[in-house]
Amino acid sequence: MSRKVAIIGMGNVGAAVAHGLIAQGAFDDYVLIDTNEAKVKADALDFQDAAANLNHHANITVNSYETLADADVIISALGNIKLQDNSNADRFAELPFTSKEVIEVSKKIKEVGFKGILIAITNPVDVVTSLYQHYTGLPKERVIGTGTLLDTARMKRAVGVRFEVDPRSVYGYNLGEHGNSQFTAWSQVRVKGQPISKLTSEEVLEEIATEAMKGGHTVFYGKKYTSYGIASAAIRLALAVISDAHEELPVTNYYAPLDTYLSYPALVGRSGIIEQLQLTLTEEEEAKLARSAQFIQEKFAEHI
Repeated sequence: MSRKVAIIGMGNVGAAVAHGLIAQGAFDDYVLIDTNEAKVKADALDFQDAAANLNHHANITVNSYETLADADVIISALGNIKLQDNSNADRFAELPFTSKEVIEVSKKIKEVGFKGILIAITNPVDVVTSLYQHYTGLPKERVIGTGTLLDTARMKRAVGVRFEVDPRSVYGYNLGEHGNSQFTAWSQVRVKGQPISKLTSEEVLEEIATEAMKGGHTVFYGKKYTSYGIASAAIRLALAVISDAHEELPVTNYYAPLDTYLSYPALVGRSGIIEQLQLTLTEEEEAKLARSAQFIQEKFAEHI
């Protein structure tokens, strides 16, 4: 049985996701969709030119919502990155644009009867994930956002540098909004077999958190967009779905205790969110999570 993925929005991130998936043969059929028809056709031809030098075959279709009825995964990477380059560093600057696009895309994928897993990269991702679930009517567990999967990776990179370990050997999460109200749940972070709180001071933890945040800013302001980090996060999430991995990931999913979508670790597989973890957070972390949830809820309410 063939595996099919659609990528809606072939900008810097969407193209990086498509390349990563095609290069490793993650799916058989790829549907590339973008309002810039010349760009998406050029991407498709570019991938076809690469085919003779790749180890995997890829069937590529362009701008065909009709083919999405039997897609396993749809990845929303649409957006207008120029809106993010603003003097206030406002992560919600794209929302007036993306919220309207979500309505149109949701209508189209609903019309074709899509029943697969919808993965949102589109910013602001927690609100956008909420909007997609609202407008598509898909079950909550089948609508997921990349959330703090990238922020967690940035934290792991910063911790890894400090403790001279591979970031894959750092365990823990950033939680809440993929935005300014997110936080590192230091009570959950372990490195070298120990809780990180036993290995360093709160002052150093604050420095590490700042380093992780600044890293993202450095990437964005250095080239006016981010691509490889977020694309890798989206690819990992898509692979967890298509392979039914039951992998534990801090992604945007519906968190019933606070009645909103936010980033919280869950097991991800072919049916989407299989099981949400039950973390034992500190009172301070619980309060931060609640504040982040309230912020997301308010923004969501403004755009439905």
